[in-house]
Amino acid sequence: MKIGIVTDSTSDLPQDLIEKFGLEVVPTLLIIDGKEYADGKGISRQDFYAQLPGMKILPTTAAPSLGEFSVRYRSLFERGYDHILSIHTAAQLTTTVNIARQAALDFPGQVTVVDSGSLSLGAGFQVLAAAEAAERGLRAALEAVRMVQERLRVYAALDTMENLRRSGRVPGAVAALGGLLSIKPVIELASGVVKALGAVRTTEQANERLSSLLRSCGPLERLAILHTGAEARARAFLKRMVEEMSRSLPRDILMLNVTPVIGTHLGANGLGFAAVRAPLAA
Repeated sequence: MKIGIVTDSTSDLPQDLIEKFGLEVVPTLLIIDGKEYADGKGISRQDFYAQLPGMKILPTTAAPSLGEFSVRYRSLFERGYDHILSIHTAAQLTTTVNIARQAALDFPGQVTVVDSGSLSLGAGFQVLAAAEAAERGLRAALEAVRMVQERLRVYAALDTMENLRRSGRVPGAVAALGGLLSIKPVIELASGVVKALGAVRTTEQANERLSSLLRSCGPLERLAILHTGAEARARAFLKRMVEEMSRSLPRDILMLNVTPVIGTHLGANGLGFAAVRAPLAA
C-alpha cells in the first residue's frame, strides 16, 4: 500500500524535510490589515516578527478551505497513492483538523485524519514519524504517530501576554496567572490543552525555567528549539543545553522561527521547545 502524508503549514516542517519525504503541505492563512497571505508567502518570518510588536491591529488567522484539502487529496490519489494519512494541529486550537475530516468524507475509507494534539514541531515530529514508517503500511504509520504522541513534550515561555489577550485566545489556565501583562507565562501544550506552569518576570528567569524543563525530559530522540523572532536567544539557549546535557540530546537538532500563523497569537520574542523522549530500553 502506497501511503501519502498530508499536513498543514502549522506543523512547521522545514522545506528540506518536506521534499525528502514527499509531504503534501496545505497552507493556512495569515490576514494582515485585511490582506490574506498563504502561510510562507508574501512576508518572511523575520519581517513579520520585527513588525508584530508595533502592529496596532493584530493579524488574524484562518484554516485552509475544505476545497483546498479535497484538491490535495484527489491529486495524491491521481498520482497513485492508495491511502492518505492527514495529520494536523490540535482541534482545540484550530478548525483545520475538522475541515480535513469533512474533506475526507468525499473519499470514504481512503483518508485517515489524525489530531496531533499539538502544534508546530510537536505536530511536525508526528508527521515525520509517519513518513518514516509509511513504507510498512498504514498500521505501522499510525503506531509510529501514537508512540511519538506518548513521548512528546512541548513547552514555551512567552515574552508577553499581550498577544494572547488581544487575540481573544487566552486559555483560562493562563489567564488565571493574573491580569498583569508584564509577566512571562510558562506553558505546556499536552493533548491539545494549554496548561499554565507558572509565570516569571524576566527573560533570564524564563530561560532558566525552560532549561530545567528540558533537562527533566531525559534522553531525547528528537528536539526542536522554537522561537518567535528571537534567534539570538534561541541559539544561546541551545548552546547552553548542548554544554549541559550533550549525551542526552539527539544528533540532529532543529531550530525554528515559528510560523506567523502561530506566532501572531503568542507574540514576538518567545522561546520554547518540542521534544520527543527516547523510548525506554527493553
